[in-house]
Amino acid sequence: MRKFLLQRFALHREVLMAGSRVLKRGENEKASGSGPLHHVLYKDHRFPCEIISRTVWLYHRFTLSLRDVEDLLAERGVVVSYETIRCWCFKFGSQYAKSIRKKQGQLSDIWHVDELFVRIRGRQVDLWRAVDQDGDVLDILVTKRRDKRAAKRFFRKVLKEQGRPPWKLITDKLRTYPAAHREVFPSVGHRTGQYENNRAEVSHQYTREQERQMRGFKSIQQTQRFLSVHGRIQNLFRVGRHHLKAAHHRLLRDRAFASWREATYVR
Repeated sequence: MRKFLLQRFALHREVLMAGSRVLKRGENEKASGSGPLHHVLYKDHRFPCEIISRTVWLYHRFTLSLRDVEDLLAERGVVVSYETIRCWCFKFGSQYAKSIRKKQGQLSDIWHVDELFVRIRGRQVDLWRAVDQDGDVLDILVTKRRDKRAAKRFFRKVLKEQGRPPWKLITDKLRTYPAAHREVFPSVGHRTGQYENNRAEVSHQYTREQERQMRGFKSIQQTQRFLSVHGRIQNLFRVGRHHLKAAHHRLLRDRAFASWREATYVR
């Protein structure tokens, strides 16, 4: 009888100690801000965070419409409307992009800057994009004009985002670039070779594909918001398959998925 009581007391003690460890871990997570954010971000949503994050990933990772994503989810037994998917991408896309940006840190120090025309409701606007030598998107900006003031605004936006000036700036021969370059960071080398800026020009392909899929952008704000999120997610999953062995590609892809789960607070 005494042995039984001792065993029962020991078991009860272990349960209390385990409970105290759980409470202590919860307090640590609350103090660090990593625990409750998983619940706060998805609060008052009927669907779990795994479905929401997968929906946003499908829409921004591939060239799909909202109704395409709706059909893919329906095939998996998840019945949501395309308007719900639009709301999820609007609300969570920017949050995911900010989280990816914080964990990504500074990118390379060679900036390739280029601009292209985008038509929004029959009006032509300018899309400025900066990429590094690896093809990762640094930042984008949509403006109504393509003058010196817009170029300065874009340079300062990228500079604020990266936290340091580039080692080398590569652009085309548009005259607004040298004028803005002399005022924002005059000590940085500026090159305008004929084929040196191909890296930035190739990065516009994803924008054109998405523009055709969406049948044109609707507003400057919507274009800025969508392409900013789209660029961050593309940076995470663009691992250069044709330069790697299959095993190395799978390893980098697994790391990208792990970073995505961390950024979307999916455990």
